[in-house]
Amino acid sequence: MRVLIAEDDRTSRAILTAVLEKHGHEVVETTNGEEAWLVLQQRDAPRLVILDWMMPAMDGLEVVRRVRALKAEQPPFILMLTTKGEKSDIIAGLDAGADDYVTKPFHPGELRARVEVGCRMIGMQDQVAEKIRELRQALEQIKTLQGILPICMHCKKIRDDAGYWEQVDAYVTRHSDVLFSHGVCPECMARHYPDA
Repeated sequence: MRVLIAEDDRTSRAILTAVLEKHGHEVVETTNGEEAWLVLQQRDAPRLVILDWMMPAMDGLEVVRRVRALKAEQPPFILMLTTKGEKSDIIAGLDAGADDYVTKPFHPGELRARVEVGCRMIGMQDQVAEKIRELRQALEQIKTLQGILPICMHCKKIRDDAGYWEQVDAYVTRHSDVLFSHGVCPECMARHYPDA
C-alpha cells in the first residue's frame, strides 16, 4: 500500500518510513501540510495518510479538513500522529475527519497494527465501490416493465397506452433491452408442421 507521510521532524519521518517499509508499504514523504495537500489532490494520491498535527505551512488538522471537503468517492484513511494527547485534542482530530489517532512517541507495533486497520478499511471501501459500480451498470442495462399489461386471452397481443394492440415481442422490445430470437415450440411444431 502507498502511504503518505506528512512529518516535519526528520528523525520522526525516518522512523515512520523505516517501520512502514519494513512491513511492505511504499512511502511518499512530505515535510509539511502544504506539500501533503498538493500530493493528496493528485489523481493517484496514496489512499493511506499519516499526518503530524503541528507542521509549518499548513497543520495536519487543516489538511484533514480540506481532504474531507473534497467528498471523494474513495477517501483516504487518515491517521493523525502527534504529541497532542489530551482527550480534547483526540476529539478535535477525529471531529476534523481523521480516522484514527496515535500519540508520540509511538510504539512501532501499535503503528503497524493501526496502519493494517487502515488497509483493511480501504480494502472494504474498494469492495463496496466495486459493488456500487456493478449495480449502476446493471441498472443502466435494465428497463423495468411495471404495472398491469392488458393482454388478449386468445391471440396474446398486448394493448399499449394509446389503445393499440401489438405483438408481445414488439411491446417488450420497445420497453426493455430484451432481444428476441424466434423459434417453434414442440406443440406448435406438431400443430402447424405435422409432416416435419
